Amino acid sequence: MNLLFEAAADIGRFFDSKGWRYCIIGGLAVQRWGEPRTTQDVDLTLLTGFGNEETFAREILTHYAPRISTALEFSLRSRVLLITMPNGAAVDVAFGALSFEEEMLARAVNFEFAPGLILPMCTAEDLLVSKAFAGRPHDWSDIEGIIKRQGKRLDHPYIFRQLELLCALKEDDEIIPRVKGLLKVKK
Repeated sequence: MNLLFEAAADIGRFFDSKGWRYCIIGGLAVQRWGEPRTTQDVDLTLLTGFGNEETFAREILTHYAPRISTALEFSLRSRVLLITMPNGAAVDVAFGALSFEEEMLARAVNFEFAPGLILPMCTAEDLLVSKAFAGRPHDWSDIEGIIKRQGKRLDHPYIFRQLELLCALKEDDEIIPRVKGLLKVKK
């Protein structure tokens, strides 16, 4: 098992022992739903709600090393805790609280990354929505790969329902037309 899978298994066992809701997102999810690419870390979303982030972050930091000296403060500002696993792998823990993130975790599917390593992973639709909302250049490339691999299996109404809510929060009116273009949906 490679370092990232070992790290995912380790953090998954820890979160499971606490009864915390989480799922794999990012590059490992892209390997499942999109065009496989290399990734440098494990990304996941942990449901913390609003106002509880520090409690979760402190508990995680009692078990895992921070990647930066100001990890706690950074996590409270950015809602992402950057940690290093005992095997040296990097893990980004995104603090989830939005209704989209709650629904993403409820819809997560168990996936066997390696023999005996089964972890909750976001669905292809939720990965696409997350990537579109983040909107970095590599996210759009990942979205193209998800569409290429998943094609007509993607639930378009679900994707656009989630994007409408998130884009309203972000006040971004360019994301939905771009996703429609990639999905070849009538505008």
